[in-house]
Amino acid sequence: MTSVPLVSVFSADDSSKVTAKHIPLPAVFQTPIRPDIVSFVHTNIAKNRRQAHAVNPQAGMQHSAESWGTGRAVARIPRVSGSGTHRSGQAAFGNQCRKGRMSLPIKVWRRWHRRVNIKQKRHAAATAVAATGIVPLVLARGHRISQVPQIPLVVEDKIESYEKTTDALNFLKRFGAFEDVQKVVSTKVVRAGISKQRGKKYRVRKGPLVVYFNENAKLLKAFRNVPGVEVVNVTRLNLLQLAPGGQLGRFVIWTQSAFAHLDKLFGTYRYSSIIKDGYQLLRPLITNPDLARIINSNQVQEKVQPAKTTKVLHEVQKKNPLKNTKAMDRLNPYAKKQRAAAAAAIKANTKGTKKIKKNKALKKASRAAYNKVAASLNDATKAAVQEEQDIKVKYFSVQKGAAQTE
Repeated sequence: MTSVPLVSVFSADDSSKVTAKHIPLPAVFQTPIRPDIVSFVHTNIAKNRRQAHAVNPQAGMQHSAESWGTGRAVARIPRVSGSGTHRSGQAAFGNQCRKGRMSLPIKVWRRWHRRVNIKQKRHAAATAVAATGIVPLVLARGHRISQVPQIPLVVEDKIESYEKTTDALNFLKRFGAFEDVQKVVSTKVVRAGISKQRGKKYRVRKGPLVVYFNENAKLLKAFRNVPGVEVVNVTRLNLLQLAPGGQLGRFVIWTQSAFAHLDKLFGTYRYSSIIKDGYQLLRPLITNPDLARIINSNQVQEKVQPAKTTKVLHEVQKKNPLKNTKAMDRLNPYAKKQRAAAAAAIKANTKGTKKIKKNKALKKASRAAYNKVAASLNDATKAAVQEEQDIKVKYFSVQKGAAQTE
C-alpha cells in the first residue's frame, strides 16, 4: 500500500498549536490540473447568471430622414430633412451613423443560458479543489499567503460557532490571512465605464474562501462583512468561487469536517463518489512524469526497433552546365584548362593596357611641360615688342618737340 500524506489540523485559537488529529489528504487533491476544462466550464456557467435584456426597437430610428437618391455625389443613406441647423443633411438610421441604431439589436430571445455536461462540471470542480492545495498557483493568483502556516489550511470546527466579526478578524490575523483581506481593501477602485451607474461601482478583488460543513453553522454572520471573504458549504462548492474568472488557485480555509467530507463528495481512485452518483475522479494521462526513465526502461527498449540504415535516394536535380562549373567539368574535363587560359590572357592583356596607359601619361606630362615653356616664351616676346614700341614712340615725340622749338 502506498502512503497517504497527512494534513495538520490547527487549533482555532492558536496558529502555532496543532491538534492531536492528523487527517489524510483527500484524493481529490491528486487530481490532474486541467485549466482547459476549467476555462471552458467557467465561461459557460458564468453566462447563466445573466438577465435577459434588449434595446428599444425605436432607438436610433426616431428621425425624419429620407434618402437624397442618386445624382447628388453623396451616399444614398437617409439624411435628416430641413435646413438651417447642423443636424439637417446628416445621415440617420444606419449603424454607421451618429445617433443611429445599433447593428443587430439585442433581443430578449437571445440564447442566454448555456448547458454544460455534468461530468465536465464535476471534473472542473475537482481540478479547482486540487489547485487550492498548490502553493505556486495560489501565489500566482495574487493571494498573500506568506504568513499562512500550511496550504491547504485546515482548522478545527470551532470557527463554525463564530458569530461576531471581531472573532472572525482575530482568527484571520492569527493565521496570517488578514494580509489577503488588506490587499482586497487597498485594491478597491472605481470601475471604469458605464457599469458604475448600474450597481457595480467598485471593482473588488477576491480574498479567502471559508468552507464549512455544518448546515447550522453561525460563521456566516461573522464573515459576511469582511471585504473579499466568501463562505460556502462544502456540499455546494461552486466553480465560480473556487476559480473566480477561470483562474485556478483560490486561497481556501477548510474546517476539519468539510475537509474530511471531500472523499465522500468526490470519491477516491479506489471507489466512486457516494454523493455524486457514478462519478470517478479524473485520472492523469501519465502516472510517472519522468519521461527519460520511461523511454530508457527495459520494457520500452525491448519493443523499440533499431534505426533504419536504408539510404534514401532523392531525385537528381538537373544542372545547367553553361551556368554550373562543376556540371561543365563533369561533361568536359578540358573546360577547367580553358578557363585558366582565358584568365591568363586577360591578365596579360591587363598588363599591356597598363603599359599603354603609362606611356600616354608620360606623353601628356611632356606636352603639358612644352606648352608651359612655350607660353612663357610667348609672353616674354610680347613684352619685348611692347617695350620696343614704347621706346620708338618716346623717341619720335622728343624729335617732334625739338623741331618745333627751332
